Amino acid sequence: MNTTTARNGQQEPIATIELGDDRRITLLGTAHISRASADKVRELLASGDYDAVAVELCPSRHNAILDPDSLARMDLFEVIRRGKVPMVTASLALGAYQQRMAEQFDIEPGAEMKAAVEIARKDGLPVLLIDREIGTTLKRIYRNVPWWKRFHLFSGLMASLVSSEKVSEAEIERLKEGDILETTFAQFADQERDLFQPLIEERDRYMAARLLEEVDASEHKHILAVVGAGHLRGIRNYLGQLPAPPGEVIAELDQLPPPSRWPRLIPWLIVALILTGFTIGFMRSPELGWRMVSDWVLINGGLAALGAAIAMAHPLTVIGAFLAAPLTSLNPTVGAGMVTAAIETWLRKPTVSDFSRLRKDVSHLKGWWHNRVARIFLVFILSTLGSAAGTYLAGFRIFGRLSGY
Repeated sequence: MNTTTARNGQQEPIATIELGDDRRITLLGTAHISRASADKVRELLASGDYDAVAVELCPSRHNAILDPDSLARMDLFEVIRRGKVPMVTASLALGAYQQRMAEQFDIEPGAEMKAAVEIARKDGLPVLLIDREIGTTLKRIYRNVPWWKRFHLFSGLMASLVSSEKVSEAEIERLKEGDILETTFAQFADQERDLFQPLIEERDRYMAARLLEEVDASEHKHILAVVGAGHLRGIRNYLGQLPAPPGEVIAELDQLPPPSRWPRLIPWLIVALILTGFTIGFMRSPELGWRMVSDWVLINGGLAALGAAIAMAHPLTVIGAFLAAPLTSLNPTVGAGMVTAAIETWLRKPTVSDFSRLRKDVSHLKGWWHNRVARIFLVFILSTLGSAAGTYLAGFRIFGRLSGY
């Protein structure tokens, strides 16, 4: 395999990898906020030298480009039932960050990817989607972070992405390296090494494997691969020394690591401790037992209701949070957020315009409250957090009563 590397201007490194049998892959490293990158894509494709175009997109992100109104067809009840609210919210937050950049720089982040797809379709060239599904990447990031840091991961993502502050110079420099996901998560990561492997290194391997898989399965002689500049070196290296056959690499990196057993057992352990506390309390004195039950209902239900109120939920949703949280906290299979989100969805059904404005609205802090779809997600998250906090605080209160009785 032979490799030649060049740099066009300041931001568009190009590497051509000779694979033998007169087959080549040209990697174009792009900066997602650079108009020059989009122009370079157009220039290369206009040459007619390529018979296929590969892009750093997964099927979900590709569909979002082709069908930007797909969010309007989202089934909220299904999202809630299947426990996908946190994942959808995280994806919206990522989109909000990109929208904020678009407004600041007056350019659509990822414009070079969109240009590559549109030109390839117009010229009848195959479009090869070589990136891993964003949902899989987010889940592998989540699993790669120790369980006690996951709340910080999600809360940091939300806090940083709904901020109204402008993108900083440091973030701009990261964007010039060409990976929006890395830039986004690096804003708040305590230790970037927790995120580097699933976010960058794994995707380098994955995209290299996808390119080699397409070469093996097709008659393509010269593929243009449009990738973020930060991925170019890694992909180029893996094209020359992939650790296993492409299919095996892809299958390995598409798998989700098994969840840790301890985090799954903790909720049940807490429930067992709370029920044990109630039992001991009633055995000592019915009056003590009912005081403990009252503490559990008021603290757990009250904080869940407070979370729903902060999300500006419907008054009946707030009442529902108060009534549901003390019960759902004793059943880890059902969360308070699932109940409150379902009630809010039923009471305040989102309109078509809410769905159509969703991506734009969530790019600003106020939009999360003004848009009914986004507010349902907030109701889910804040009432869940309130109930979780209430479980621990009420637990301490219960055992405090036992120790002082």
